[in-house]
Amino acid sequence: MSVRPASPAMTAAAEVSARRAGFIIDTLTVARRAVRSIPRDPETVIPAILFPAFFFAVNIGAFQDLFKQQEFDFKAFQVPVAIIFAVTGISRAMTLVLDIQGGYFDRLGMTPVTRFALLLGLMVADFALVVALTVPVLLLGFIVGVRFESGPLGMLLFILISGMWGLAFAGFPYFIALKTGNPSAVNLSFLIFMPFVFLAPVFIPREAMTSWLATIVAFNPVTYLLDALRALIMEGWDWPVIVKGILAVSGVGAFSFTLALWAFKGRVTRR
Repeated sequence: MSVRPASPAMTAAAEVSARRAGFIIDTLTVARRAVRSIPRDPETVIPAILFPAFFFAVNIGAFQDLFKQQEFDFKAFQVPVAIIFAVTGISRAMTLVLDIQGGYFDRLGMTPVTRFALLLGLMVADFALVVALTVPVLLLGFIVGVRFESGPLGMLLFILISGMWGLAFAGFPYFIALKTGNPSAVNLSFLIFMPFVFLAPVFIPREAMTSWLATIVAFNPVTYLLDALRALIMEGWDWPVIVKGILAVSGVGAFSFTLALWAFKGRVTRR
């Protein structure tokens, strides 16, 4: 029985069907899957809203009267603290761990998808989520009378910087997820944040800190993040302070992303 040779049209169709979708399409596809999985994982989102709101309310109730005589807006001072608690540690790293354990990550690696898109797509979804998480906390601030001295554009920059910080810190849980493939280790990644936040000017202005604590605070990137966010609320367009905050966030992001990419490369190579 003779076999008919494939026609040029059939060959061209086969080539088109095997063609890669492209880096951007791959990234958006992974991001879309990650975003759609968020409603099925409410235990990672609801505490990120409730805990900062509770923290903000307790701090206002406990310390507001101490600052009234100094004409210091403690409510505005605390909004950035609540924001960073809301956006820090929020990532799809746990989803990545489950994909690794279930073999889905390995199966994706056998497809024509761009390898880096497997990680970047998750980070795109993370950025969208952490930006969304800033909104309820800001609404709570508006309810108690906090206003932005920098206006609407300053509020947008505030949200952008907050989202950048959430994404910068997300590199650490991704590194742990890719390196260990252990869900328990990923859950503990938030502990990395504890020294950052409690060795920063969370409750009192930086100028009031002295001795060894003042020295540590000066080297803490969260200090400059808080300074930038507070400047947008309480002072306006203080560009030197804002730029320092952006640079501090960028430095943390560069370090965490380097770790995550190194672990990602190792995971793909082992496969």
